[in-house]
Amino acid sequence: MIDRDITPKLLDAAQSLPSITLTGPRQSGKTTLCRAIFPTHPYATLEAADTRAFATEDPRAFLAQFPHGAIVDEVQRAPDLLSYLQGVIDTDPAPGRWILTGSQNLSLLESVSQSLAGRTAVHHLLPLTRGETLRFERHPASLEETLFTGGYPRIFDRALDPADWLGSYVATYVERDVRTVSNVGDLSTFQRFVELCAGRTSQLLNYASLAGDCGISQPTAKAWISILEASFVAFRLRAFHGNLRKRLVKMPKLHFYDTGLVCWLLGIRKPEELHTHPLRGPIFETWVISEIAKHRINRGETRGLAFYRDSNGAEVDLVIERPSVLTLVEAKSSKTASSSLFDGARRVRRHFAKSSRPCDVVVSYGGDQPQRRTEGTLLPWDALHEAGIWE
Repeated sequence: MIDRDITPKLLDAAQSLPSITLTGPRQSGKTTLCRAIFPTHPYATLEAADTRAFATEDPRAFLAQFPHGAIVDEVQRAPDLLSYLQGVIDTDPAPGRWILTGSQNLSLLESVSQSLAGRTAVHHLLPLTRGETLRFERHPASLEETLFTGGYPRIFDRALDPADWLGSYVATYVERDVRTVSNVGDLSTFQRFVELCAGRTSQLLNYASLAGDCGISQPTAKAWISILEASFVAFRLRAFHGNLRKRLVKMPKLHFYDTGLVCWLLGIRKPEELHTHPLRGPIFETWVISEIAKHRINRGETRGLAFYRDSNGAEVDLVIERPSVLTLVEAKSSKTASSSLFDGARRVRRHFAKSSRPCDVVVSYGGDQPQRRTEGTLLPWDALHEAGIWE
């Protein structure tokens, strides 16, 4: 097992609160990480039918097995257990005793907020960042391989073919997890919906268009987007809103957390296909945005990211909002360094000229030569994890 970037946050939380709740998509490494950094904790998974039945039918006796705490995996499978855990924690609030994991953000956090508010630290473990993949002996070397492989740990740990593994992952996700998150009656239509979403990554999320193309209603499209978010498959990047006296777009953008999954859903089966694929640019943009989002989430930051677009067509892929500075980030898959890569950010930067915060510009591109220009920083894709622009 490699070191995960989120580890220091989990260890810090274990020093102050009696419980830690770690959520994230299936196969993101939650169980492996928790068992590695809390090796003395007993372990129980509610995926096992007999264990789940015990926890559901006799929760007090189930928890009494672990007088000093435990790691309880997939805890959303027995949501009522958390009500009983509240009493156990209140009796003995010693820090770091209980480590809870789950793969369904919505249902788990609803249960946690009702039963363990103020008693647990909630963190999210997402697929690997580029920096984390480099800790494996075998890791993608090129941009195309990186986009194609994605960041699920098992692919790297066992040197698996990404297309084969991701195909099985999608099948498992659609057939099992969706049924537990929501009452989706037509799974084939839902899978078509997910594929259509992959084709819209990095685009404005137009529910009417998406629903029409899939043959479903707009309320259903919105509900299904929420399922993808609850399962940590995709996320909505909000539009920037500020006092700029501009007519700004309010519709969010859709992004996926893992570009390997996007590639599989789009029918891309070899990295070489990305050289000329028409969605190479949007896939690269999603990779850059998700990399920065994952880095910030690993540090406990869940806000401060938006994209900018106004009615006149001025646009930048990402605005990182911090108290002292704004950072405009553009993602360009071109391998050739050029001043034209700054055109969009340069235009948007003028709109922030009267802002009280200074405004930096970073363009992450598909080449390999870093350059510091008057307009901002030209950053090779493979240096994004070292840039620190998310801090």
